[in-house]
Amino acid sequence: MDWKSKLNIEDTKMFASFLFYVVAGIICLVVLATDLALVHIGLIGIISLVTAYGLFKKRIWALWSLFVLFFMANAFAISVLYYTMGRDLLVDLAIIVYLILTWASTVYVAARRKKLQP
Repeated sequence: MDWKSKLNIEDTKMFASFLFYVVAGIICLVVLATDLALVHIGLIGIISLVTAYGLFKKRIWALWSLFVLFFMANAFAISVLYYTMGRDLLVDLAIIVYLILTWASTVYVAARRKKLQP
């Protein structure tokens, strides 16, 4: 029995979106643990994990938390890029990759919203 059937994965791209939000949520919570003043990153991490759970369970409310997360992530990433552009290339690159993956995941899940159950 392969891992796809064990996890009941029908759509690998939706599963990739789930994995992205799990990894992003864990990274955000680790960043919060290093500096408790970064509460906004912890909030993004919690919403990312909640969205990942909703995507894994194929719930329609995951689409709404995904949109909230999309706007929060965009505001956060654009402000970080604005204030740190050119000072730390690794941070800039990581934020740009995060932004691209957020956009791609949001567009894909929104396009496949019929697969989510009420």
